[in-house]
Amino acid sequence: MLDNATTPSAGRPSALPTLPKAPSGIDGLDEITEGGLPLGRPTLICGGAGCGKTLMGIEFLVRGILDHNEPGVLMTFEESAAELAANVTSLGFDLPELQARKMLRIDQVHVDRSEIEETGEYDLEGLFIRLGHAIDSIGAKRVVLDTIEALFSGFPNQGVLRSEIRRLFHWLKAKGVTTIITAERGEGSLTRQGLEEYVSDCVILLDNRVIDQITTRRLRIVKYRGSTHGTNEYPYLIMETGISVLPVTSLQLNHEVSDEIVSSGIPALDEMFGRRGYYKGSSVLITGTAGTAKTTLAATFAAEVCRHHGRCLFLAFEESPQQLVRNMQSVSIDLAPYLASGQLHIEASRPTLNGLERHLVTIHRLIKELKPAAVVIDPISNLISVGNLGEVKSMLIRLIDYLKVNNITALFTSLISGRNVQQEMTEEGVSSLVDTWISVRDLEGIGERNRGISILKSRGMSHSNKVREFLVTEEGIQLLDVVIGPGGIVTGASRLTQQLQEQAQLLAAQQELERKDRELERRRRVLEATIGNMRTEFESVEEELRQINTEEQARQQALAEGKAQFTQPLPPQPAGAPSHHA
Repeated sequence: MLDNATTPSAGRPSALPTLPKAPSGIDGLDEITEGGLPLGRPTLICGGAGCGKTLMGIEFLVRGILDHNEPGVLMTFEESAAELAANVTSLGFDLPELQARKMLRIDQVHVDRSEIEETGEYDLEGLFIRLGHAIDSIGAKRVVLDTIEALFSGFPNQGVLRSEIRRLFHWLKAKGVTTIITAERGEGSLTRQGLEEYVSDCVILLDNRVIDQITTRRLRIVKYRGSTHGTNEYPYLIMETGISVLPVTSLQLNHEVSDEIVSSGIPALDEMFGRRGYYKGSSVLITGTAGTAKTTLAATFAAEVCRHHGRCLFLAFEESPQQLVRNMQSVSIDLAPYLASGQLHIEASRPTLNGLERHLVTIHRLIKELKPAAVVIDPISNLISVGNLGEVKSMLIRLIDYLKVNNITALFTSLISGRNVQQEMTEEGVSSLVDTWISVRDLEGIGERNRGISILKSRGMSHSNKVREFLVTEEGIQLLDVVIGPGGIVTGASRLTQQLQEQAQLLAAQQELERKDRELERRRRVLEATIGNMRTEFESVEEELRQINTEEQARQQALAEGKAQFTQPLPPQPAGAPSHHA
């Protein structure tokens, strides 16, 4: 029992088959549909005029032919083949060439209500035969019907109409072709008839709205039988290369990270980071009030990237490329050679030129074309003029995620108003999303204005907690050493005063030290003289004692010799000599 319980396959059901899907090839749509449209089933695309229903259907066919070698049939009930071909030429689609290759079949069906005589037996059998022949003639795998309202305009009887709609959808499903059916939006329902959305396996709603004089197209998947899908509204654009859907929440936080370090271009600023710079692929935000050198810091970073043979994309929302190059030359940042070599690309425009989604798509396109190592946006706060705070934050979240996935180092600047300086929060609300946050601010003193820079956060590395004063000089940005006075860190004229006081104190201390050295030398000489006198006196006493000792030794020797002579015995006397005793 224990062995069976621990067997990996024991008690586990086999994996269920997933719903087969046909990739649409439309940028972003396959992400939110998790693979594409339902294979062999009908998909309904509905929306108002000008939202791109026909273009989405044609791109679905063209991408199927070019990317997956799947022939397609386009049956149109309003526009002719020549009109459709001319309309999509601006997107780079050559429909006549695809028709010549027998990969695309375009069939126009003209429906005139005045020519239709409704009878009890009237149906769409002739259409089925015509459509079936078109499918079989090229072995089509994909079909687009544009638009269904024109097809059913000749059915005043709602009972017949609803019956024929159901029969059309069932016939397409039985045919096994992946179909897109376009329909106009009705009042109070997704379509005019209010039935197509119920018999379709997948329903995509397109919307074209105008907010604050800015047109925005949005897409929403209303339903998708047998598959999970994104449920939010997603902005989409009709670009020169086709339709691009911009998913907001489809990107997953599972991108690779790098331990490589990228310099800020300012050695003193790099030293404030524990790893001496930014992580490659990270996002950096520089915030500050007007005139705090945010653009100069951004241009310094861009020049540093180009100096190490990397490419940099610089999006300027306030200055033209010529003005930016000229202004940076005043601080010894020469961007002209990098522009000429193609290492630096400056995209300058007012934010109000396009909507947020078009700005995002433009950035995506430039990144795909240039493949830069870094992207600079100066400033992101100007995007507030294009959309509300929520839309700007959503756009920046998508941009930051996109750059991280592609391991591109991003640097943003943002203007903060005076009321937000104390809170140190950006209006866009992206300060919590970035990896590194640098704050530049005014350090106002008495009668002067100075600049200070500090690091508020840097994920993954230690960093300095000091506010460093910096100068914008003809040689670039120069960070000054921290000077601490009685009341804390001082800047500007107070810094000079404090430095003069410290220099005076240092000079006084040095002079006092020199005076003490001289006094010590004098005392040393006095002591040495005293020692010399004492040595001389000692030598005199020593000489005197030596002399006394010599004399005493001579006296003792003489005394000893005299005593020896006195105690010596007399010599013997001859006989008869008189005795001294007598």
